[in-house]
Amino acid sequence: MSSLTLGGLTVERGGRPVVKDVTITIPAGEVTAVLGPNGAGKSSMVLAVGGVLKPRPGSVSMDGMELAGRRPEKIRAAGVAIVPEGRRLLPDLSVEDNIRVATYALSKQAAVEGRARALELFPALEKRLTVPARSLSGGEQQMVVLAQALVSQPKYLLIDELSLGLAPVVVSRLIPVIRAVVASGVGVLLIEQFATVALGLATSAYVMEGGVIRYSGTAGELRDNPELLHSAYLLRGSTAAPAPGQAGAPSVPPVAPPQAAG
Repeated sequence: MSSLTLGGLTVERGGRPVVKDVTITIPAGEVTAVLGPNGAGKSSMVLAVGGVLKPRPGSVSMDGMELAGRRPEKIRAAGVAIVPEGRRLLPDLSVEDNIRVATYALSKQAAVEGRARALELFPALEKRLTVPARSLSGGEQQMVVLAQALVSQPKYLLIDELSLGLAPVVVSRLIPVIRAVVASGVGVLLIEQFATVALGLATSAYVMEGGVIRYSGTAGELRDNPELLHSAYLLRGSTAAPAPGQAGAPSVPPVAPPQAAG
């Protein structure tokens, strides 16, 4: 089965490791969730896969092709697109121009096809193409950054914090898009602080804390045993702490939902 595989990935920032020997497999045509609190190393991991940060050491392999250490544009051209946390748009440019910027490395035909596919997935953007990005709601901005990633028609899509800061009704509009992308054969890695959305979409799931994978298994197991997730969130800074599900592992109340924004 085709997959994007992170093998023994270690990432340093400021001279210290923030991602430590992480191994994750993202199968094609499935959603894989990575859950964890702020500071867990999730965003650094995504940036390393996208070539923005350099893993030392570690492997990023797509169907046997090694991508670790390549430049971001080469990784994107190979079929891996990332949606970084924070909805990073060019605020003074229109929606149309923000999407066009994302096609700069594509052929003219690929750019036309990619734009058409992105607007097919996000028809609400059709009426907003001339609007400056700074005037969009949070939900609309998230649609644009997803569209930017999807114009290259990637084989694998890594989304860092899909739901953060968005009202539940806005998130509910994005979920069918993720499902449609996965149904087309794309493998999706969904990074989330909040479990509900991710576990509702995912087949497999990982919990990351302190730069380390604390749980790997099925999303269904985490849905049925939320104490595994809550326990993992308490393991920061303690390599001797009991693993989730073991005797003595602590538990905490459910994580609070994100603050809503349009």
